[in-house]
Amino acid sequence: MRMSSMYLKTLREVPAEAEIPSHIWLLRAGMIRKLVSGVYGFMPLGFKSLRKIEEIVREEMDNSGAQEILMSAIQPAELWQESGRWYAYGPEMFRLKDRSQREFCLGPTHEEVFTDIVRNEVDSYRQLPLNLYQIQTKYRDEQRPRFGLMRSREFIMKDAYSFDRDWEGLNRSYQIMYDAYTRIFNRCGLTFRAVEADTGAIGGSDSHEFTALSEYGESEIAYCDSCDLAATTERAACVDDKYAEEALLAMEEVATPGTKAIEEVAKFLNVDMKKTLKALLFEVFDQDYRFVAVFIRGDRELNMTKLVNALNIPEHAIQFADEVAMGAETGCVGGFTGPMGLHDCKILVDTEAAAAPNLVAGANKVDTHVLNVNYGRDYTADIVTDLKLIKAGDACPKCGAPVKITRGIEVGQVFKLGTKYSAAMGACYKDENMQEQTMVMGCYGIGISRTLAAIVEQNHDEDGIIWPMAVAPYHVIVTLINKDDDAQAKLGEDIYRHLRSAGVEVLLDDRKERPGVKFKDADLLGIPLRITVGKKAAEGVVEYKLRKEKESCDMQWDAAAEAAIRLVRESL
Repeated sequence: MRMSSMYLKTLREVPAEAEIPSHIWLLRAGMIRKLVSGVYGFMPLGFKSLRKIEEIVREEMDNSGAQEILMSAIQPAELWQESGRWYAYGPEMFRLKDRSQREFCLGPTHEEVFTDIVRNEVDSYRQLPLNLYQIQTKYRDEQRPRFGLMRSREFIMKDAYSFDRDWEGLNRSYQIMYDAYTRIFNRCGLTFRAVEADTGAIGGSDSHEFTALSEYGESEIAYCDSCDLAATTERAACVDDKYAEEALLAMEEVATPGTKAIEEVAKFLNVDMKKTLKALLFEVFDQDYRFVAVFIRGDRELNMTKLVNALNIPEHAIQFADEVAMGAETGCVGGFTGPMGLHDCKILVDTEAAAAPNLVAGANKVDTHVLNVNYGRDYTADIVTDLKLIKAGDACPKCGAPVKITRGIEVGQVFKLGTKYSAAMGACYKDENMQEQTMVMGCYGIGISRTLAAIVEQNHDEDGIIWPMAVAPYHVIVTLINKDDDAQAKLGEDIYRHLRSAGVEVLLDDRKERPGVKFKDADLLGIPLRITVGKKAAEGVVEYKLRKEKESCDMQWDAAAEAAIRLVRESL
């Protein structure tokens, strides 16, 4: 491709909206353009890299035995109502009505649609196992779109759905997809971890999240160097601290004027925060109860995913309570809430807090706390379960060694759905004895556009993107210092044609621009290899430089071309 005829607009300044490297560099390199908040279009170079990621995904999915189809993004409400997710999915779903007032949604995912297809067309064990996938645009009405392609309202995703006769078959299908994902992300040049994850709104049992390591990632990962523990902090179980034997003391009210925050209470009473009980108050919707009081040890943080799982409600059905409104109904007092005497609310207590002796808790009176509060003797709960968020240094739930925390970008996730959808929607088959059995399902997603952003997050420097060869929009850029110099123009054309004839994707920068502009653009665009044709063109000498390296070297043009061809072939 000749850059003189290319549709390309790079930006010299950092766009005001861009906060993280991938967002900055993809905008500055002219690879994406914003339409409205959370909605981006792909320009020629960005679209080429996006399609290369898609092709890697297709090759590995096809090689694993999956078959590609394409379904509509518009889905009828009846399918979601049948599965029970029309309400459960919540406000992130784009909902619409046609002129006849029939309800639809723009698909955030396609479990219901694929299940509907298979239940209508597969009826025998001989047709199983089956794995169908698509690469398609998805829609989620994010409350706060941010970070460019990382959290957008429209995104490109590969979603696959497996259908098996039994759990043994699902386990095989799951492992096939797990292995395919490992190959995909390796080929994309990502540094990643596959970690245990919560199933969220998709549901099912086991799940693994493929996470590209990045300081800007929204996923937090707990891992252990002493064993194979790797899980999102949402999913990771916590090990409770063990307590020494301690006599249970009598409760005692104490005045704690103006000390609402747990840190203030601990300091005022000169106690360790581990000896305090922290209250968090919530309001829930569309349940047979309205308010929830959660109690955890004062030095701990609440894991909201564990809370909604314990309550068996969707994430959108809970919010922090208005303390005044909750107090009028339950007897709690904002900043001074304790578990004793609460009524008309559901009470949850973390296992570690329930086992801790002689804690300080709110007295449900203004400016008052209670010493020596003990679970079982002084209060009980509706649910006692692990509600803590794991933190660095906590004991590993597998081996006991201290865990570490890192951040990452979720680029893919695999789920064992089991019969969640097939049972609800009647996706059955007849076995060898003509007995009807429920299909056992898995689902497997890859964020194609998010993977593009994750690659840039891991592959950039202060000058721009550094594309891995497999996903670079072009492999080589041939830069003419002076396009009007006959020797340079001829040699540049010769190299350009030679590389193209060898199957190398090459850009020829034949624009009438200053050399500095061309070099800056080459670095910004991140093309893996640059061959510069300059003053030594008459001698057949060019400059050969890898984007990821600072140093360059002079070479005869034919040697440089052959080195480029060899590098491209070895990298793909």
